[in-house]
Amino acid sequence: MNITKTAINFIREPLLAPFGFKGGHLDELWQILVRVEDGNDFGIGVGVQSVLWSDAEIFASHSQCGGNTLMFLITEYALTKINGKSFETPFDVLDYVRKDAIAYAKKITGREDLRETFVMNALVALDNAMWQLYAKQRKCEDFTMLVPETYRSALSHRHNKLCNIPLITYGLSDEKIHELLKDGFFLLKIKIGSDPDGDKDLDKMLAWDKARLAQIHKIASGYTTEFTDSGRIAYYIDANGRYDTIERMQSFLDYAKEIGALEQIVLLEEPFAEQNKIDVSSLPCRIAADESAHSVKDVEERIALGYTAIALKPIAKTMSESLRILNEAAKKNVVCFCADLTVNPLMVEINKNVAARIAPIPGIKIGAVESNGAQNYTNWEKLYSYHPMGSERFAAPKNGVYELNDKFFETAGGIYRDSEYYINAI
Repeated sequence: MNITKTAINFIREPLLAPFGFKGGHLDELWQILVRVEDGNDFGIGVGVQSVLWSDAEIFASHSQCGGNTLMFLITEYALTKINGKSFETPFDVLDYVRKDAIAYAKKITGREDLRETFVMNALVALDNAMWQLYAKQRKCEDFTMLVPETYRSALSHRHNKLCNIPLITYGLSDEKIHELLKDGFFLLKIKIGSDPDGDKDLDKMLAWDKARLAQIHKIASGYTTEFTDSGRIAYYIDANGRYDTIERMQSFLDYAKEIGALEQIVLLEEPFAEQNKIDVSSLPCRIAADESAHSVKDVEERIALGYTAIALKPIAKTMSESLRILNEAAKKNVVCFCADLTVNPLMVEINKNVAARIAPIPGIKIGAVESNGAQNYTNWEKLYSYHPMGSERFAAPKNGVYELNDKFFETAGGIYRDSEYYINAI
């Protein structure tokens, strides 16, 4: 791939309501478009920026537009690095720009302690553009065949169903939770770590989190499902690194046990900030790493600390690095699953291609992929029209489940096909 020309643009997509997590709130998400050309073919990659998810300190110290502008500049800088250069694979592109992009990001943010996830999030659109160009050059739409052989053993499953994991944010009403459960959703991703009074009081946070879990558990107790081993609704708890000690986290889980919710928790994600390297092996549920797992090295470190699951985010940390992380986790028999970043329908398809090919979460009978865009984007249905195969049966969930057919696997859900809207937008 001889890169002869690049381009970049962004689209601001509003959210239905302020979206709260990590003690903060956002009301729009920037959709990033990157175009790379090699003289004969072109690839267009889409990305979604989430400053709050990737580095909450950057989010807190800038306006929403300010934080998004910083991340956008990193993407633009990476494009200047590859112009006029030749690469064999998308992995080579990521390796070529990563170190310099991190240095540049630290410079423009003024933060030596910048979280690497902030940079990886910035590189997603570029990585996606390179994968589309790579697929076009090889005239291949088979996701597995495009992946190097060394990674294929971790992608050997073929799920015909994927449960769609919705997001239960701080402010989601009882009525909305009932609606999700009535619609067939059975694995709920529950955000904890609220800052109810905005004063960073962790005792208040813990009390709020316990009350929120009790509230949701009471609602969910009235529903059953055929897709879990227990027949009950399953919980995926996301702490987003907000807890400070093992004792505080244990207190939350002790309360979960007290109210009968503990055995329904199939995942507890990112209890501690990544620099807080606490051994989690004593906690009585499966602990997952997310933001702290930037690379294979990070995954090895987290596994040594007792983490037994990894949140894959091809849509937030690049497909290239996610495949490497998956491969390493598979060697250690560590559970992987695909989590969302509130991305658009076409990017959900990227996650689904990995989720459809990896082992299921223990306790869940089918594959799983998180997608909460329908709950949060103002223009969600319109975004489906930008997806080149958005009208296909596999594209949207039915009763909380994506039903995948041969066409999905033959075409990789359309992720290597051109979107007329995105072409015109860049």
